[in-house]
Amino acid sequence: MKKPNCTFADFLKLDFRVGEIKQATPLPNSSKLLLLSLDLGDDYGVVEILSGIAKYISPQELVGKKVPVLANLEPKPMAGKISNGFILMADLIHHVPALIFLSPDIPNGTNLC
Repeated sequence: MKKPNCTFADFLKLDFRVGEIKQATPLPNSSKLLLLSLDLGDDYGVVEILSGIAKYISPQELVGKKVPVLANLEPKPMAGKISNGFILMADLIHHVPALIFLSPDIPNGTNLC
């Protein structure tokens, strides 16, 4: 479904960065969420992001992967934790997520535009 336009000024507020997944841990109180620790480089350091991908990929497959991250999303409480960002991914048929993996050669924290 198409979403409403955002202003260019709103778009400029978004800070997309390369993040390297350092740890991926299932949450004991959730069948959907994984707690991910990502290195977003010098500006953000290591942050924790909760992602609803536990049914689609194992934590072991994620460690060491580089992904696109919305780094400055307002923190959101989820399942007793705080999620500090959002990993961008494709939303396939029936809302099945497909992660987008970036080249391992891109430094952590690199701006995406």
